[in-house]
Amino acid sequence: MSKPKTITILGDGGWGTALSLVLNNNGHKVLLWSVFKEYADFLKRKRENVKFLKGIKIPKGIVITSDLKEALDFSSTVILAIPSQYLRSVLGRLKKVYLQDRLFLSVTKGIELTTLKRMSEVIYEELGQVNLAVLSGPNISFEIAEAMPAVSVVASADENTNRFFQDILMNRYFRIYTNNDVVGVELGGSLKNVIALACGISDGMGFGTNTKAALITRGLAEISRLGVKMGAKIETFFGVSGLGDLVTTCMSPYSRNRFVGQEIAKRKSLKQIISSMDMVAEGVTTTKAAYFLSLKYKVEMPITRQMYLVLYKNKSPQRALKALMTRRKKSELA
Repeated sequence: MSKPKTITILGDGGWGTALSLVLNNNGHKVLLWSVFKEYADFLKRKRENVKFLKGIKIPKGIVITSDLKEALDFSSTVILAIPSQYLRSVLGRLKKVYLQDRLFLSVTKGIELTTLKRMSEVIYEELGQVNLAVLSGPNISFEIAEAMPAVSVVASADENTNRFFQDILMNRYFRIYTNNDVVGVELGGSLKNVIALACGISDGMGFGTNTKAALITRGLAEISRLGVKMGAKIETFFGVSGLGDLVTTCMSPYSRNRFVGQEIAKRKSLKQIISSMDMVAEGVTTTKAAYFLSLKYKVEMPITRQMYLVLYKNKSPQRALKALMTRRKKSELA
């Protein structure tokens, strides 16, 4: 275990809170920042993130604030745990502070819809060439908060940055691997949410394990096809942040994206489902982004295409299923 450090986490969602617990357990001094003052004050009093991690106590040693200056003065090591659609606006506020000699770790999974950029690309665009790594893997926040064994992978072009975050995060229940394929790690963590939506629909329609296995395996095939076209290594998609994260998100009862898919199968509108949720289901916007990326890179992604049509063009899940099952004959490896 590494020597005690001070770490700031921007984002009080389930994942940001779970990581604050991991780092606190590892003996580090941690500050958790919330964008909303009222909720930050509530967290200070209640010491429980009832919106995003109900039933898990936040130790008193973890500092909680909504003051961004206080958060950035606290530490030069910053973990970004902001939902993808809000990340750029928060980064815009960070530009006003001194950024040199800071270390950043992005744990946000998603693709920016307006630009089709990965989160690291958004960060570099807003903050310049900061020292940055990304973290992704099969990490259900509640399970990690409960100290259940899990693995994840940190990826950076700089090996020293990789090792730093590996050292501060790794412990007896949270094993961290390193990788230098930032593109693959980010895409695996983002695109799997599209397939999780499809698996949720499958569950909601009453289908079984055969159907889910088909979606996972063929989903992995189209994710890796797009990833390679975008510069990722194909091996990454068969690792922790690829296959590992895909299986977890498609199977877990805690998966927000799988839940959205189940609700769609019940004929609820997307607007109804989203308005009923406190937490963000990144797969909803990622589906649209992934569909447009498939067009941009000319990659065949049939599951992604059908999910886009279901979510945004009112196609019924039944018709989407028929379209997938009656596609032209082809080789599995083609």
